[in-house]
Amino acid sequence: MNPHVSTSWSVIRILVPVMGMAVGGMAGESATAPAMVADAPAFTLPALPYAQDALAPYISARTMGFHYAKHHQAYVDNLNKLIAGTPWAAGPSLETVVLESAGKPDHAAVFNNAAQAWNHAFFWKCMKPAGGGRPAGRMLNLIEKSFGGFDEFKTAFLATAVAQFGSGWVWLVQDGHTLKLVKTANADTPLAHGQTPLLTCDVWEHAYYLDYQNRRQEFVQAFLDHLANWEFAAAQLR
Repeated sequence: MNPHVSTSWSVIRILVPVMGMAVGGMAGESATAPAMVADAPAFTLPALPYAQDALAPYISARTMGFHYAKHHQAYVDNLNKLIAGTPWAAGPSLETVVLESAGKPDHAAVFNNAAQAWNHAFFWKCMKPAGGGRPAGRMLNLIEKSFGGFDEFKTAFLATAVAQFGSGWVWLVQDGHTLKLVKTANADTPLAHGQTPLLTCDVWEHAYYLDYQNRRQEFVQAFLDHLANWEFAAAQLR
């Protein structure tokens, strides 16, 4: 055999397994490399405390589908986009974001979406199937003391809700040792004014229009008579 040919084949026999080891090692590293995981959003849509059809016939499943799954979800999604890369994305509570952005024109969009996300999460808890009726205990005593009676409270709650021009909310709040009714426009919330929210009804049109059209008072009356969760409201008292 030609000695030059023999030498060449020896080199090839040595190189092939070495190259194979190198290729195998590279492939192994690629297979075991950790996958990149996208950052989780700072806030997610909270679960409803009941099924979407549980408040029917006073609030239909169709209305809840749009209100909760579309409107509320949009506020949460918009907030996550607005706070990306800011300290607010690092884990403070939603209430903290509301309070820290309130009254700051350069953070108006953050406040609007954070407050609406908070207001809606609170609103869902203010209702329950087979709710309404009269509260009991300390809550009833405070209502009677603050408004002169429960019937007087209901009349004032309805009047406050109807008087809110355009989009907004009607709230029963605790302010010191007294209960008050307040209305807020758009995304505004008693949280931003040092008051303790106890119960709220959303009077944005998307909250009731599919079921009641322009009959806001009828919707609020149904809220008080059949949906209001007085146990939740009482639990908010200080």
